[in-house]
Amino acid sequence: MAEPDGEDRVPRSTFMLIFRGGAVSRHDLSPSELQAHVEKWYRWSEELAGQGRRNTGTALDGPGATVRGRDLVTDGPYAESKDLVTGSMIVEAASLEDAIEVARGCPTYEFGGSVEVRPVQDYRA
Repeated sequence: MAEPDGEDRVPRSTFMLIFRGGAVSRHDLSPSELQAHVEKWYRWSEELAGQGRRNTGTALDGPGATVRGRDLVTDGPYAESKDLVTGSMIVEAASLEDAIEVARGCPTYEFGGSVEVRPVQDYRA
């Protein structure tokens, strides 16, 4: 349910949900299984938007590279697939506990993924 505009609005903070592992890190899913899972993500994102949480996010493509200082660039990252960062989302929540509740609805758990919830610093404050 969207919050009303004006004085009754609950103050919100910004949080980053960091997704690790899950379906996109697996190679044993059929295209139809993966598509069905992606549709769950779309529904979850739409549900959050309907709650007025102004969510924005993206999945990551691989494999990427790791930069360690000015001169060292390696292929990778090479983490266990369950620990590989696969995407992120920025959401608004009333508190860390509220953001954790948002994360609990994430479809990533269906395929063994996890969600790290981190507050985003507000430099305007």
